[in-house]
Amino acid sequence: MIVDNTQTQMRKGILEYCILSIISRGEIYASDIIGELKKARLLVVEGTLYPLLTRLKNNGLLSYVWKESTSGPPRKYYQITPAGLEVLIRLDTTWEELVFAVQTSMEGRDKQTTESSN
Repeated sequence: MIVDNTQTQMRKGILEYCILSIISRGEIYASDIIGELKKARLLVVEGTLYPLLTRLKNNGLLSYVWKESTSGPPRKYYQITPAGLEVLIRLDTTWEELVFAVQTSMEGRDKQTTESSN
């Protein structure tokens, strides 16, 4: 259905932005990123997250460090790089522009929808 496809594309479009925003708060483990995304109701599985983290790292936007874990093997903790922070700031501006565009395009919609159904 077209609505499902549009919703999927919208979520994919903001996923990278949300991940950079989460990592910008401080060093974080991948499963904690998934937890933060779930809390935001943006459900992501590991099979989606890890390739995205790798791509962001390969583009110089993230780095990681290995840390020993008390409950298993060492864990990879991600952090945002200065280049990643620069991209995030630019994405903040883009997000604000998109929010404005959507809100502006929706103005008066409820009134017109009600009038046309009468």
